[in-house]
Amino acid sequence: MLLPGGADLSIAGGVREFARATPAAVAVIDGARRLTYAELDDRASRLANALLGSGLRPGDRVALLLGNRLEYCEIAAGLAKAGLVLVPLNPRLTAAEIAFIVEHAETRALIADESLAHLAPEPERAITVGEHYEQLLRAADATDPWLPVDERSPFCVTYTSGTTGDPKGVQISHRSRVLTFYATALEWGLGPGRRGIAVAPMYHGAGFAFAYASVFCGGTVSMLRSFDAGALLEMIARDRAQSVFLVPTHAQLIRALAEDPATHADLSSLDTLYFNAAALPKPLKEWVLGAFPHVGVHELYGSTEAGVVTNLRPADARRKAGSVGHPWFATQVRVVSADGAAVAPGEPGELFSRSPFLMNGYLKNSEATAACTTADGFLTSGDIVVVDDEGFISIVDRKKDLIITGGVNVYPRDVEEALAAYPGVVEAAVVGEPDERWGERIVAHVICRSPLDPAELDAFLRGRLAGYKVPKSYVFPAVLPRNAAGKILKRQLRSPEQ
Repeated sequence: MLLPGGADLSIAGGVREFARATPAAVAVIDGARRLTYAELDDRASRLANALLGSGLRPGDRVALLLGNRLEYCEIAAGLAKAGLVLVPLNPRLTAAEIAFIVEHAETRALIADESLAHLAPEPERAITVGEHYEQLLRAADATDPWLPVDERSPFCVTYTSGTTGDPKGVQISHRSRVLTFYATALEWGLGPGRRGIAVAPMYHGAGFAFAYASVFCGGTVSMLRSFDAGALLEMIARDRAQSVFLVPTHAQLIRALAEDPATHADLSSLDTLYFNAAALPKPLKEWVLGAFPHVGVHELYGSTEAGVVTNLRPADARRKAGSVGHPWFATQVRVVSADGAAVAPGEPGELFSRSPFLMNGYLKNSEATAACTTADGFLTSGDIVVVDDEGFISIVDRKKDLIITGGVNVYPRDVEEALAAYPGVVEAAVVGEPDERWGERIVAHVICRSPLDPAELDAFLRGRLAGYKVPKSYVFPAVLPRNAAGKILKRQLRSPEQ
């Protein structure tokens, strides 16, 4: 029975709407393949009926082991039409890591790319995307099942990267995601006729949200199967993309390819870039603003659990460089000290947020859910921030990454920003390691364009930082470890005994 207030929100809604409104419009581009809205809707309905016909019931969870390809959108919509819950799997995980998630989530089925099926706990039972999958669709009824789905129920359970202990299953509701789609449309103009690119992996929360938003809102999304700076620029030119979601690492790779990207490809269609995962270091942001002079640059801040929390909009991109902006639509924030008291402007405190985008909690882990939420519904970010007198929020650092050296607090972000200003430094990650004298010593892991002398870095930093903030040692790795969202995994940089 339909409750007062009308129909519930569903992530299948946009596909249904535009299959009627603009059936011939292209929804998804994947290389030479195209999928119209009518085809996307038809294939999603067929998948829904095939899965229900196999014995699955609304509320059952279905794992998906797939990279960025055309089928991702129809599978997500098909599961939603059937009332099934998506459990996205990272193709870079090991078979053991995938087995943990599949068992923990109690998935009833698994859909996998043919080339990845060997990673499944029971490869012979997986629905493989290829001829097996196509046969399944051809044999299924194309009638939309239109099963009722409570908008507050999960559309997916996405697992965190597991930087500490086992990964946790974050339950994200239809309501949360649909409101995110509409807010992104309002923020950077997604809608009918607009074209975007799925750059970040769709198995990750942000990658899915910002790619599928184009489809939900009647636009077109092009699939970038794996990141390559040249391929991305050429795809923007070929498909006339207008808005693109990136993480700072993508910007670094584009810069390494072409200091002036416009000399590599025709980027005249591009009008919006939005960044997430980590704040853009100021020197890199200056390059982005100069390299894309007619493009509005947004910097988002959020998490899998909280969704988007803040946005620094183009009008303030230079004036407030280093900030992540104001709270996003429908979002309340609270910044408090260790004793829970509100902090004054300019004073560091822990950031909490409350919005319709928050998770439903961790699957089968009420203790972890309780540990990060307050009685009145605020969720901690785990980040230390400062808020200026205009309400702009700046991330000081992760609460757990705070370094206490000689009894003094050092926020790694301060040191990383200073290092990023040195010519030749591409990126830096700063961590604390045990030290008998100081409690913790500061260690900088630095990616550089050519070999650097640590003494030169020391001299440079001492002109910009208090002496106790200068690293005690430097490491020069080839790459920095990252999770699927592009965030640096600092736990992997610390000594094993920590």
